[in-house]
Amino acid sequence: MKTGLVVDSGCDLPSDFIKENGILVLPASIRIGDEIIADDRSPQRTRSFYDRQLLDKVHDAQSLPATVAQIKQLFLEQVVTHCDYALVETVLQSRSPIFQNATEAAHGILSEYRAVRDRAGLQGPFAVRVIDSQTLFAGQGALAAETVRLMATGMRGAELRARVSALAGKATGYAVVPDLYYLRQRARKKGDNSVGLVGALLGSALDIKPILCARSGETFPVAKIRGFAQGVARLFEHGARCIEKGLLSPVLCVSYAGDPQAVYQMPGFETLKSCADRHQVKLLVSSMGLTGSVNIGPGALSIGLLTEQRDFR
Repeated sequence: MKTGLVVDSGCDLPSDFIKENGILVLPASIRIGDEIIADDRSPQRTRSFYDRQLLDKVHDAQSLPATVAQIKQLFLEQVVTHCDYALVETVLQSRSPIFQNATEAAHGILSEYRAVRDRAGLQGPFAVRVIDSQTLFAGQGALAAETVRLMATGMRGAELRARVSALAGKATGYAVVPDLYYLRQRARKKGDNSVGLVGALLGSALDIKPILCARSGETFPVAKIRGFAQGVARLFEHGARCIEKGLLSPVLCVSYAGDPQAVYQMPGFETLKSCADRHQVKLLVSSMGLTGSVNIGPGALSIGLLTEQRDFR
């Protein structure tokens, strides 16, 4: 039985890693003014998006997740002829309809996939399961990377699904937000009033940068740090501490809403890398997905890991 992994475009992983491991990406779209931009983790399109500096406080940006019909079509055209069993991992469902859309699409193909597989000369049934990663950004990337590792060991079917579902509750994504005012503006567009105007303006005046966490299906702040560079250093320090205490998977993902090469020059990264090397933990550095950058702002940095550690100190 051949198993395939499908993720949405919010899953932060390097494009080379996605290609080498045959991961299929469910694309989304970004609307900025009258322009529609595909969010499919294409390196060229992502680089162009960040180079053009399209995101600022003026633009009316909106993320458009794939619809049920779009996902169903993608399944029938690419997934059912690619594998016998597909595991779909989505961004946490409390922040996006993509989990529900993928689940409905998966149910919808059950009566149609056999004809498609017959035309392709494939025998046997096809099955698809959808899992809520319960996290965001690099956290979703860490879960997908561990799924790839488990598949490489020969884990399949119900066993793989059960293991990944259990790990989803431990998948943790952190992000340093460079601009509280931007975050508040985007939150208001989505009907989220958790970032108030007074707090946003005060944070901007004092150069306070929040560190957000996405874990177990919830998003919440874990720290407020003065200065973006200091926030990044604290985030990398926390990543190193989690590595030393022991991760549930030997991988840590880092994503940046901009040119990922900038990550290597950020304060604390070399210390994190040295710690990862000592403990044989693989670092995967990538651009943040366009949808993520639209929602928390250009220049945001995220790390993701699978850990029992819940405290951020």
